[in-house]
Amino acid sequence: MPKVYLLGGENIAKRDAKPVNELAFDDAGQNPSILVFPWASKSIGWSAKNRELLTEYFEDIGAGAVFFIEYSFSFRKIARKADDSDLIYLPGGFTTFLIERFRNKKMDLLLKEYEGVIVGRSAGALALCKRCVLTRKGKDPKTFVIEGLNLVSLTAKVHYKPSRDVELKSLSQEEAIYAIAERSALVCDKGVLSSLGNVFLFENGKKKQVG
Repeated sequence: MPKVYLLGGENIAKRDAKPVNELAFDDAGQNPSILVFPWASKSIGWSAKNRELLTEYFEDIGAGAVFFIEYSFSFRKIARKADDSDLIYLPGGFTTFLIERFRNKKMDLLLKEYEGVIVGRSAGALALCKRCVLTRKGKDPKTFVIEGLNLVSLTAKVHYKPSRDVELKSLSQEEAIYAIAERSALVCDKGVLSSLGNVFLFENGKKKQVG
């Protein structure tokens, strides 16, 4: 069972969740090998500039190697790369795309058998959960809940802001929701939860901070 970091959000250019990533890297071992799944974008993949930005960031905080998994890779090739890695990283983007692509490639099975550390940022964090609370932006914002990959058996909301409290309290009448602010993380280690920064539990219409 992997140790999982659910990161509520980060500006990679500013490296504003660096302490969370450093802790995850320490858990993964000295000079860890990082496997990145950039599958949450509409185009499936990242530009060379974005890859370089993340690679430099991770190497600066101790990564021994950073490898990007292409969607075109076979399951066997991805599994080999996972076996050779110490940490799997799922970036942000579109949660629904990421979940669909992981299921299509049977990556949910690979993640559940993985023995290293997994970090999910934003959409990556939501995808790892049993259920995901999403907010559609626009003139008429709408909040809805979808099924995730269920690596971590909880319901989560990322990019949490107090302006969503009324909505989250209402939703929590049906199920408990962990709300994770940007630059903060909920950590799951063999079923034991802990928090880094601002993480809140909404349950039965009430809100409390996760210590």
